[in-house]
Amino acid sequence: MRVWHGLDQVSPDLGPTVVTIGNFDGVHRGHQEVLAHARARAAELGGLPVVALTFDPHPMRVLRPDHAPLMLSEPEQRAEVLGRYGADAVLILPFTKEVSGWSPEEFIDRVLVTALHAKAVVVGENFRFGHKAAGHVDTLVQAGAQYGFQVEGLSLAGDAQPWSSTYVRERLADGDVEAAAEALGRPFRVTGVVVEGDKRGRELGYPTANIPADPGAAVPQDGVYAGWLTVITPAPGAPAYPDPLPAAISVGSNPTFDGVDRRVESYVLDRDDLELYGATVAIDFVARLRGTQIRFDSIDELLVQMKADVDGARGLLTRN
Repeated sequence: MRVWHGLDQVSPDLGPTVVTIGNFDGVHRGHQEVLAHARARAAELGGLPVVALTFDPHPMRVLRPDHAPLMLSEPEQRAEVLGRYGADAVLILPFTKEVSGWSPEEFIDRVLVTALHAKAVVVGENFRFGHKAAGHVDTLVQAGAQYGFQVEGLSLAGDAQPWSSTYVRERLADGDVEAAAEALGRPFRVTGVVVEGDKRGRELGYPTANIPADPGAAVPQDGVYAGWLTVITPAPGAPAYPDPLPAAISVGSNPTFDGVDRRVESYVLDRDDLELYGATVAIDFVARLRGTQIRFDSIDELLVQMKADVDGARGLLTRN
């Protein structure tokens, strides 16, 4: 799959395409439906490639940074998932003040007509674009009649309510990673580079892989979870670990030791031989074991709880 970071990177020999547009944060089941419709339309038009157009940063970070949402996925992760669900190429358009000033007509001309040669455009029915969000599905329909592309605006309805990135963020803020996974169609994932921590986990017999929590990214509510750790890129000189590894995952600031910085700490069950410092890892959250982190009065109390957490994670992951 091709990934373009800007209009200037789009292949100059790109032929006609089917384009789907959105922030696609999290690539939830509603987004997946849009991609499925885009693929169907591409097949009807003779097997055209599907291009997913997304933005980085999120437009709200440029237009109203105080109201910008916590992001569910980084651009590269988003592109990978878009490819998994049907995109042949992903255009990550840098969203700047200049781009925010484009009129709907200028956006259509620059992006859909000149760069991507759209023969069909598939979007959510509430899609808005252009300066002051003046463009909408009807704007695309009118432009399509002029430039020769079809337009389809789809509802993102789920089983009980419209799927949305906001819904996923709300479930994560509640610690309900299972509901988030239902909306996403897969477990919620956090990725990052493992950094050295205070090494108390190793001293206590539970060495953890620590990822600092990005303040601009969505992370489940503080607590302890069962999930999987996957090594995406091994640390320099370290072995590769190709399979997902079962883990007990702690999210928070470690209140027992007066911690301040929020982080995601993962103990891979029954393993103390892993070389993970400097590795890029993915953490997939399966289920919540307990709520907000507790401050324990003694190390012995903490160890009892840690054993219970590990046993709980093992039981859940064995069933799953």
